[in-house]
Amino acid sequence: MAQGSQKFKAQRPGASKKNHQNKQKGPKKGGRIIAPKKAQVVQQQKLKKGLEVAIRNKIEKEVTQKAALSLHKPLNLVKAPEGKDNPGAAHSGNVSK
Repeated sequence: MAQGSQKFKAQRPGASKKNHQNKQKGPKKGGRIIAPKKAQVVQQQKLKKGLEVAIRNKIEKEVTQKAALSLHKPLNLVKAPEGKDNPGAAHSGNVSK
């Protein structure tokens, strides 16, 4: 004769297998948004790039002003219109006297 209460419930065979079949092994499907490991470095690079652009533009303006002052005629800068047809023409920087 058994003494004490049962420690587990009797299960039907095959019932436990169904629970484990739905469980997915391996990584989950779908895209993930992964934050950069060093977000501060990304922010610093963005700031540095902005400063480089601003400094370059300021230097370009100063050079054109000095060139305009040294010439006896007014300096006319001709810039090509930026478009899909002429991708390299916008950076030519033609100067006429």
